[in-house]
Amino acid sequence: MRLRPTLIRRGPGAGDIDLPEPPEPRWGLPVADAETPAAAEVPAAVPAAFAVTAPTQPDAVEAGQVGELDRTSARGASAHTHGPMRLGVIDIGSNTVHLLVVDAHRGGQPQPAASVRVPLRLVELLDSEGRLSDTGERALTDCIHELRTHAQDLNVVDLVAFATSAVREAPDGDAVLARLRADTGLSVTVLPGEAEARLTFLAVRRWFGWSAGRLLALDIGGGSLEIGAGMHEDPDVVASLPLGASRLTRNWLGENDPPKRAELSELRRYVRAQIAPVVGSLYSVGEPTRAVATSKTFRSLARIAGAEPYGRGPYVRRVLRRADLVDVTARVCRMSVAERAALPGVSVSRAGQLIAGAVVASEALDLLNLDEVEICPWALREGVILRRLDLLTSGLDGPRALPPVAGG
Repeated sequence: MRLRPTLIRRGPGAGDIDLPEPPEPRWGLPVADAETPAAAEVPAAVPAAFAVTAPTQPDAVEAGQVGELDRTSARGASAHTHGPMRLGVIDIGSNTVHLLVVDAHRGGQPQPAASVRVPLRLVELLDSEGRLSDTGERALTDCIHELRTHAQDLNVVDLVAFATSAVREAPDGDAVLARLRADTGLSVTVLPGEAEARLTFLAVRRWFGWSAGRLLALDIGGGSLEIGAGMHEDPDVVASLPLGASRLTRNWLGENDPPKRAELSELRRYVRAQIAPVVGSLYSVGEPTRAVATSKTFRSLARIAGAEPYGRGPYVRRVLRRADLVDVTARVCRMSVAERAALPGVSVSRAGQLIAGAVVASEALDLLNLDEVEICPWALREGVILRRLDLLTSGLDGPRALPPVAGG
């Protein structure tokens, strides 16, 4: 199975709710456990699964995870760690496998050089037990071969690869990645949901800077929803919830297009039951100075709501207001997938999961009592690159030669 990647080269810079609801947030005060739905109130067929943690050491989790990522050099050449470097990261997500290449140096903003996306949709290549099918594994291997070649052609001197929820939760994930490494020579680190949230938060903090004050960051991926809150580069509290747009579409919305009202009602109930238990932990660190949303789902929803086209560059301020999101969610829930694909900012490959993403976004803003979120152009991939750059320029690590492909 050979896939056609999307290559973008860039220049510099370039329903009813019957669960009890939590009280309106009172930022800075803990919320009593009795006031939020317990995990046991989630429908029995789908267990609640979330993680909320506070750091014991700043930056320990994400630095440790990225330190384990594969360090590779496409040409085998060394790079001066304080001078310009071309860095690459391969993100094996639930929807897309994405190679991002940036030019970076110490003290400077990483500048995007190239972006290669393959809409592999791993989450749809899993069997009923969550294992990656033979077809899916072959597709992933072919994809990594192609992206590895792109990295070589682009003269990347340091390449890291990571996988998120689709591989993380697959019973055979470790075995698949071991075979992938033997075939492609590329080692892939599986990021825990907590590390995803922390690295995404790092990217948001670096983008907005210290003047943003206390941040609250939301990221809806294909398999999970990540939330982080805090004053520093490492968030004070994070949550990783099984509320990815692809996952929910597959598990909750069935074959009806558009979904039936009863399906949407059940989905909303489930989403709220997942988010509500973590709200108290997020409230306890204080009211955010700025609430931020990242990644494709939020970007698409903001665009539908009237935000500027993303072709106008990353420095245009884009905001998604809760009132507008409610209207957008109501609209898309009445549309067929073909109609959704015709909306501004929505790709054909993402149109099928837009409804689930909109429901998660709408319920999250409601439960967190956020009037609006600002869209951040940086997210997890940029967070991985930023932490990797920190390690390289601090002398804690250095680029390594790309190992040969088996049989090559």
